Amino acid sequence: MAWLTLIADSDAQHAEALSEALLERGALSVDLLDADADTPDEQAIFGEPGEPPPGVWQHNRISALFDQDQDVAAILQGAAHDIGLTVLPKFRIETLADNDWVRLTQSQFEPIPISPRLWIVPTWHTPSDPAAINIVLDPGLAFGTGSHPTTRLCLRWLDNNMPPGLSVLDYGCGSGILAIAAMKLGAAHAVGVDLDKQAVLASHDNAAANNVSHVEFYLPENDPLRKYDLVVANILTNPLRMLAPLLAGATKQGGQIVLSGILQEQAEDVMAIYAQWFDLNAPIFEDGWSCLSGRKR
Repeated sequence: MAWLTLIADSDAQHAEALSEALLERGALSVDLLDADADTPDEQAIFGEPGEPPPGVWQHNRISALFDQDQDVAAILQGAAHDIGLTVLPKFRIETLADNDWVRLTQSQFEPIPISPRLWIVPTWHTPSDPAAINIVLDPGLAFGTGSHPTTRLCLRWLDNNMPPGLSVLDYGCGSGILAIAAMKLGAAHAVGVDLDKQAVLASHDNAAANNVSHVEFYLPENDPLRKYDLVVANILTNPLRMLAPLLAGATKQGGQIVLSGILQEQAEDVMAIYAQWFDLNAPIFEDGWSCLSGRKR
């Protein structure tokens, strides 16, 4: 059996309503994706101050699945009419052959080498190097699988620069990957904080899957507000601007900070803000993204 996939572009104003309308008209499933994914315009959606409302990208790609006997173009036209759209969005229709969907999905996620000794390994893979530090992590609802340049930049910094025995704060922890990596690399204690309840739950589960103890995860209102030897924040530029006093206050004197989620052209602006508290190193860049680090005076 084959299916038909409708792929349509939508702005933030109409994306959710159009998705619901497609479901009402018989779509078997509907996914919303960031149309700018894997470009410098890629947008995280965690609802931080100054960012668009959580759950909606500014440029959306709707992917809707239908039985092969459906008139998908007519369904899209009807759904657009239902929500008051007078102009159909740009779209295409693809035929999807019957496959082993679990195997197909898993095949898209291979082990990720961060360094010769540090790997991210999905649960369905055998580690390429059993003697390496292998972080077991599956793709899920929270950001941070090691595939994005900002996550890799932070992981490499930890691998190359973090002495053992530190206390670590991972602010905007997502999947918990940085806090978990810090513990596996020798930290004494780590705390992860995230606005998203699902991220906090995912981080707890991922820590358990990696047999990591002495790590805690909280929503911001439950954060015990300690001071840390190392503060890591892989978020976005606008939140990092607004959170600068909080993150600086959470760093011990003489402690270090690592920041990412910053586009390359935004690095100097963020550095100017954090230079109030930190002596900063030269930024590191990868695929248009930045990683900043420094030591608190």
